Amino acid sequence: MSPSSVLLGVSLKMYFDHNRTRSWCTEVAELARHHESVVSGAVTLVVLPGFTSLATAVEIFSGTGVSVGAQDLFWEDRGAFTGEVSGADLTDIGCTFVEIGHAERRSLFGEGPTVLARKLGAAARNGLTPILCVGEPTRGTPLEAAQACIEQLDAALIEISPTDRGMPLVVAYEPEWAIGAAEPAQADYVAAVAVLLRDWLGTRMGEGNPRVIYGGSAGPGLLSELGGSVDGLFLGRFAHDATALGKILEEAAARSHQHATLK
Repeated sequence: MSPSSVLLGVSLKMYFDHNRTRSWCTEVAELARHHESVVSGAVTLVVLPGFTSLATAVEIFSGTGVSVGAQDLFWEDRGAFTGEVSGADLTDIGCTFVEIGHAERRSLFGEGPTVLARKLGAAARNGLTPILCVGEPTRGTPLEAAQACIEQLDAALIEISPTDRGMPLVVAYEPEWAIGAAEPAQADYVAAVAVLLRDWLGTRMGEGNPRVIYGGSAGPGLLSELGGSVDGLFLGRFAHDATALGKILEEAAARSHQHATLK
């Protein structure tokens, strides 16, 4: 993942069955294979299907420039942990990213700071790039939102050793009140929060390493509105239509080209 690339993550959550996932991945693979921005690495496209479709997705996206990630992992690599999925196994089958700490994991399964910290450690240990989700529960000011997110980040990163502070990290800023909403958070609000998060991350993890992307009802047109305030988008249901995803890829390619021209 190039530090200057625009990052687009797509989570399929549990919306598709295996056959629908296969057909969607095949359609997106064909799209990516002929999209110069993905092939060149100017845009990093990461797809996160359900666990049962991961190996299939890795096979379909092989040679396309598209990365595959998991929507979760367990904090231990081996042992008597019924139903859990090891980060070591995710790496073995070809995953390179893993989502950690989505608001649904926290609200539905009670995942707190200790669990997230241990999962982040497992990702680092297994060479997986974490997409760490943070976000405030209710809308306030950008400063209040950033403070809530920084508290979540600080707690999650507590087990990351100084030697791992250079690890690749993607922070997905997803205001909980915007997840599943009809409209995303306003661009100026997101931009203000992203600047504060980036400043804190630069001090905590090192300049230029962590990426900040926005999620929460993200769809076509939003990346252009946000400009350079974020490094990309974390997409949900809007990208489940490959045609809509293609439009967002075009926006990302234009953003990447503009960034390269300004260098």
